Amino acid sequence: MEGRQHFVRRDFPPIPSVLLLLFGAILVLNAILYVCINTFHVSSGRGETEPGLCPLGYFRLGSVRNCSPWLSCQAINREVRKLKRVGEGAVKKVFLSEWKENKVVLSQLTNPELKEDFLHGLKMLKALQSKHVVRLLGYCEQEFTILTEYHPLGSLRSLNETLHIPKYKGMNTWHRRLMLAIDYVSIIRYLHSSPLGTLVMCDSNDLDKVLSQYLLTSDFHILVNDLDALPLVNRSSGRLVKCGHRELQGEFVAPEQRWPYGEEVPFEDDLMPPYDEKTDIWKIPDVSNFFLGHVEGSDVVRLHLFDIHAACKRKDPTERPSAQEVLDTYRKVLTLLIREAATPGTREML
Repeated sequence: MEGRQHFVRRDFPPIPSVLLLLFGAILVLNAILYVCINTFHVSSGRGETEPGLCPLGYFRLGSVRNCSPWLSCQAINREVRKLKRVGEGAVKKVFLSEWKENKVVLSQLTNPELKEDFLHGLKMLKALQSKHVVRLLGYCEQEFTILTEYHPLGSLRSLNETLHIPKYKGMNTWHRRLMLAIDYVSIIRYLHSSPLGTLVMCDSNDLDKVLSQYLLTSDFHILVNDLDALPLVNRSSGRLVKCGHRELQGEFVAPEQRWPYGEEVPFEDDLMPPYDEKTDIWKIPDVSNFFLGHVEGSDVVRLHLFDIHAACKRKDPTERPSAQEVLDTYRKVLTLLIREAATPGTREML
């Protein structure tokens, strides 16, 4: 008898339309989240490579597509025109200038006694060119001159004022502020694992000083601008650092940066123990607290960051997380909060 195959037909109950809507909404939200996070990591300055970055020794400015070599002493003297002085510190005086109809920044040595600091900053600027660092356009060592890209929003000290300008009020959200904090931690991570080795951001004895070291770009990202005080840590050779030769005080600096022998013993630089890059980690919560501000949702962000910030504030530097661990946590919190922000929209569809 010839075998026959028997197909049994089963009738499945119809899938409710509400579940189809829910499933579709989840797919759409996941797609949006995937695009947002990938855009965040790749095109918003978090990656270590940038397709449009010029080779070392070259720069691209404005709408020009081709890379130009760093300007020499002769080119700077001939082609750059000072417009006005916009700042002055212990090491440099800064001029808003013009080069081929582009606004640029010309920095010149203020105090000849600090020329080593100036030249160290130039060396760091040349070696660390990346999307984390202000763009170098040229320099003249003989005349102690550095030419860099101009960013009209200035340093991070004026962040809150900028966010109250009508044009930028739309940026004053927990999401954008958290992204700025992520930019900041990304820069610290980059310095701690730089091509030169582990570098410590020493110009950071108070919040105002920290904020003055960074620039806010027109598309609301952060660049480190001042690299004059960036010593190298090398644990394998026992090389640690000290940020200057004066006594540091206050809760902003890390415990190991403070004089450990009490008020009864006068401060002596030779007796001050050196330390490592974990001093930068101690300061992250205070800097991030400034970035988060007091907008709607910022307290929720702080709550999610509480544990990692508590770890950053451990008295023993060896117990603090690395900049990479802090950065990973910040990114996870951003992903989580974006997902949570999308959830109410899904509920409304049901």
